Amino acid sequence: MLAITVALAFFGQLAGSPKTPARPTPERKAIAFLSVEVPRWSREKRCFSCHNNGDAARALLHASQAGEDVSGEALSDTVAWLQKPAGWDHNGGEGPHNDRRLARIAFSAALATAVSTGRVRDKSGLVQAAEALVRDQDADGSWRLEGEDATGAPATYGRSLATLLARQSLAAADSVRFKPAIERADAWLQKQSVQNVTAASVSLLALAAAGSAPAGEAQKRSLEVLSRAQADDGGWGPDRFSRPEPFDTALALLALATCERTASVRTMIARGRSFLIAEQHDDGSWTETTRPAGNVSYAERISTTGWAAMALLATTDPKPKTGSTDGERTAR
Repeated sequence: MLAITVALAFFGQLAGSPKTPARPTPERKAIAFLSVEVPRWSREKRCFSCHNNGDAARALLHASQAGEDVSGEALSDTVAWLQKPAGWDHNGGEGPHNDRRLARIAFSAALATAVSTGRVRDKSGLVQAAEALVRDQDADGSWRLEGEDATGAPATYGRSLATLLARQSLAAADSVRFKPAIERADAWLQKQSVQNVTAASVSLLALAAAGSAPAGEAQKRSLEVLSRAQADDGGWGPDRFSRPEPFDTALALLALATCERTASVRTMIARGRSFLIAEQHDDGSWTETTRPAGNVSYAERISTTGWAAMALLATTDPKPKTGSTDGERTAR
């Protein structure tokens, strides 16, 4: 009888003991990191930045839309400030290295995301920002940046990625009103040679933004470039001869997320996600991607983490619907 009593007490303790907390997903680790960093910069530095309040804020907005727990405190200052584009040129960070055109593109993209995800209901600020973007557009349809790197970097974009982001913001603001500027941007993007990972990724994203035919030659060419350039560890560098970097991998994943999920695309996505997850630090961030590689930059680290988080969110397997089987689950 004593043995039975002891056994019952033992199993009762097991049943009532607290469960070990579930290990946070890579997405949630990144969200936790960015939730601290996004508001910290403006409060400590007295300025709003393209990296914290642009790229990183976009990641948190996408995370919130995806159902992740993002505190209002993490985005409140940024969202309030983004809705006043008249003040963007005086963001508190004025100086000789402040590229206002780049800032307008980054902040417009963040505001467009806030509108598209429902965080901001009034589009008047975005329309105002889009009007400024049109004034910045070159005659050839692109957006040229100061001292731009053709390859592009997480916080400084490069001409092709900057043009894509500006084009997406115009469409989000009013696709009819800004149709001429959008068409000029599309024409410029379609003319770009697809010779490396950056160009292939931007090309796929541009095709998706323009609603082009899903199986055209341009898409086929870009997918071939990405397939050949993917490294053994699953990551991508800016081209097939460069070492894999978190930003280039994130950009490739975001591009692949717009494509039909053929077996080859699913495999590339799975391998790319594995690379990003393996490269993530314990605090939820990623080592900054810089041009040239190996430099130290807080701005690029925050933007790199924002891009990586968006890529993981865009390629996460959705939760199965009620009554579905594991075999019915596919990558989003």
